Amino acid sequence: MVPHLITALTGPINELEQRIIDSMPAIERWFRLEWMEHTPPFYSSVDIRNSGFKLAPVDTNLFPGNWNNLTDAMLPLAVQATMASIEKICPEARNLLIIPENHNRNPSYLSNLAQLQRIFKMAGLNTRLGSISPDIKKPTELKLPNGESVLLEPVLRTKRRIGLKHFDPCTILLNNDLSAGAPGILEELYEQYLLPPLHAGWSVRRKSRHFQSYEEVAKRFGKLLGIDHWLIHPLFAKSEGLNFNEDGSMGDLAEQVDGLLTKVRRKYKEYGIKEKPFAIVKADNGTYGMGVMTVRDAKELDDLTKKARNKMGVIKDGQMVQDVIIQEGVLTSERMHDAVAEPVVYTLDRYVVGGFYRMHPERGMDENLNAPGSSYVPLAFSHSNHMPQPGMHPGASAPNRFYMYGVIARLAMLAASYELEATNPEAEVYD
Repeated sequence: MVPHLITALTGPINELEQRIIDSMPAIERWFRLEWMEHTPPFYSSVDIRNSGFKLAPVDTNLFPGNWNNLTDAMLPLAVQATMASIEKICPEARNLLIIPENHNRNPSYLSNLAQLQRIFKMAGLNTRLGSISPDIKKPTELKLPNGESVLLEPVLRTKRRIGLKHFDPCTILLNNDLSAGAPGILEELYEQYLLPPLHAGWSVRRKSRHFQSYEEVAKRFGKLLGIDHWLIHPLFAKSEGLNFNEDGSMGDLAEQVDGLLTKVRRKYKEYGIKEKPFAIVKADNGTYGMGVMTVRDAKELDDLTKKARNKMGVIKDGQMVQDVIIQEGVLTSERMHDAVAEPVVYTLDRYVVGGFYRMHPERGMDENLNAPGSSYVPLAFSHSNHMPQPGMHPGASAPNRFYMYGVIARLAMLAASYELEATNPEAEVYD
């Protein structure tokens, strides 16, 4: 299943695909050497946009949900990757505790927890769900639409560990992005492995820092392939100290948007691209598609309605937006079932384990698709993203197209490992 591209199949994305397939041995060696020096994030999901002339990640989530939208065929890959990761982190691990989002009772999110539990059980770990929500005071069973159920149990804290009644885990897996900050119950756990670490949460993490790391990775990878790194990297800028509820506070943001669009126009002219450039303005921290807008001209910011300002000014858990990233908008030329679509690639440890297309019938090719009304079609990574088919005509082979997506996702994952190293509060600092 190769997605339908509305751009010509002879376009530059096929040249990039061919270059990546031809360079596969060099690429895999390059990644192998990088992973000898850097630790991959435990798991991630990467939103990718394919414009037909450019292929780039636009978001990297280090607390991915939606595991339920991957096919059963991907389970063996996920289990294998989990085993490899756990062997490195805590080979004698027996018990694993998953910490979910505090207030999310959405059936899809609960199905995601059930799928994660399934993966870790198959990898040989007793796996339970421990809630740090004050609402969960006793074991609470929640039914899923398919007849299954998940059991949320209240987390108990001792002096240096957390666990459940009669359950002492070696490893804690966070499926909670800590948007509202790291709660005290998760701090100073010196005897247990916390995955991902607390500084991966949105109270610390910034998208602008991630894409700064990604730009560094993309430049080095572009040099390896002999390509302009812009073909795999979205230009970006940031604006800080904003107040979306205050008239006249958009000056710096408008300036940054204008500067970014000027740079993009220059690149479009260089490559003979006729499309109109646009920018995506989004909260520098946070997820769930909140605090996001498309801007085609900096002047649009002067005319933001009160509703648009309110929408931009607050994200998950009521966090106020003061800092934003301004990202080069990457069109998505992919279609699934006549709806605009983008691939989302899932990783565990350093392995690509699956993915899906996020589709939105009511959104345009220059808009954010991570919004209410989106739906998902699984990507068939089962015959392995690591097994492309050399010699196939570009654009004709699903394994080749998915291999290319997997390479971009791994570049984003590598950037996340750079980012986490740079923000690690426990890292040794040398003068």
